[in-house]
Amino acid sequence: MQLFWSFFKIGLFTFGGGYAMIPIIQKEVVSRRKWMSEADFVDLLAITQVVPGPISLNTALFVGNRIGGKRGSLLSGLGIILPSFIVILFIALVFNDFRDRPEVERVFKGIRPTVVALMAASLWRMSQRAGITFRTLWLPLVVVLLVWGCQLSPIYVIVGIIVASLAYCFHKHT
Repeated sequence: MQLFWSFFKIGLFTFGGGYAMIPIIQKEVVSRRKWMSEADFVDLLAITQVVPGPISLNTALFVGNRIGGKRGSLLSGLGIILPSFIVILFIALVFNDFRDRPEVERVFKGIRPTVVALMAASLWRMSQRAGITFRTLWLPLVVVLLVWGCQLSPIYVIVGIIVASLAYCFHKHT
């Protein structure tokens, strides 16, 4: 049940979607609960980004499976999904009555920069744990340029990097 409640709290108090949840999941899983090491968490994140689906749910499922098998995966998955479901249901029932109020608009304008800051902090920590240095910074920059500048699908970039890595390893060992 610890898995369920940990992920339920994360889902309940995190705004901004999956990437905004990553630093909070990392803090809970690595720092607070010590369910896995930081290196294992970074590896897990790499896997969750390749698997189809929301990154926060994928992360919860993988952590849950690692800690408690299928039951752990189910509990952590329900924990991360249930708060969003409840909030969306509540908003659907009452939002039309409040959406044009200036107070509601100010709240949303205040939340947006916070979400961007959480995502930037997460990106910074992940780049440090992944071993990104000035020497290796060129690869993430090329990926950003391909995805944003050339409008190339991230799927093609991921497949291209996998193929290039395999070719490099094959060439290195022959």
